[in-house]
Amino acid sequence: MMILYFGIGLLATIFGSLVGLGGGVVIKPVLDAIGTYDLTTIGILSSFTVFSMAVVSTGKQMKKGFKVEKNMLIITAGSILGGGIGNSLFGVFLKTLNNEGFATAIQGFILAGLLILVLFKENFPKYHLKNYPVLFLIGMTLGTIASFLGVGGGPINVMVLVLLMNMDIKKAAITSILIILLSQFAKLILIFAGGGFGRYDLSMLYVMIPGGILGGFIGAHFNHKLSHEIIHKIFNTAIIALVILNFYNVVSSLV
Repeated sequence: MMILYFGIGLLATIFGSLVGLGGGVVIKPVLDAIGTYDLTTIGILSSFTVFSMAVVSTGKQMKKGFKVEKNMLIITAGSILGGGIGNSLFGVFLKTLNNEGFATAIQGFILAGLLILVLFKENFPKYHLKNYPVLFLIGMTLGTIASFLGVGGGPINVMVLVLLMNMDIKKAAITSILIILLSQFAKLILIFAGGGFGRYDLSMLYVMIPGGILGGFIGAHFNHKLSHEIIHKIFNTAIIALVILNFYNVVSSLV
């Protein structure tokens, strides 16, 4: 079992760091499909793993010359607030439904829909927004969606950064990881402040976090080695696989 969860953390964060998926968008539906943990625990396992990946990946990218621009800081500042909002909305969502299977199906359906939009991002017009309040609101929205779905929000971040800030896929991938780093940090701090982690079974973190750290190193390394075209193909292939997995989770949660 520990090898399985180490492998999930490793492979998810390799893709996450390499193409900006973040890792949570892989971890969340995979753990939903396995069905060992409840939704809240899955969200925490995912957040810790992608946070550890994001720390390593962002540090490695900065050592290789990546510079944090002011517009990126504005978006990430918004994502911190969004992380808190999304976590609060998730708590209300679970209490209102009071049905884990139905909640899983709704999350899976929303995520699949967003991923389909990501897949067809090339068909949408591109902009180069520079208005700081608008960028802050964009960051807040991204952080809210990511925290609510428990996924980190990587591919959604990448789509928005490509379409609204005119970034290339590689720069969007790196910036996405920075957003994930801060939004997931905010989410974890709020969970800790709201009662801590003691009531959750987080035993698999002992293998998932090392997997996330190693995945962050590997993905960041190959992000610099591979061309934009190859990264784009890997990104789209991963999105298609994730759409299929999420629809599978929707159906299996309702039957």
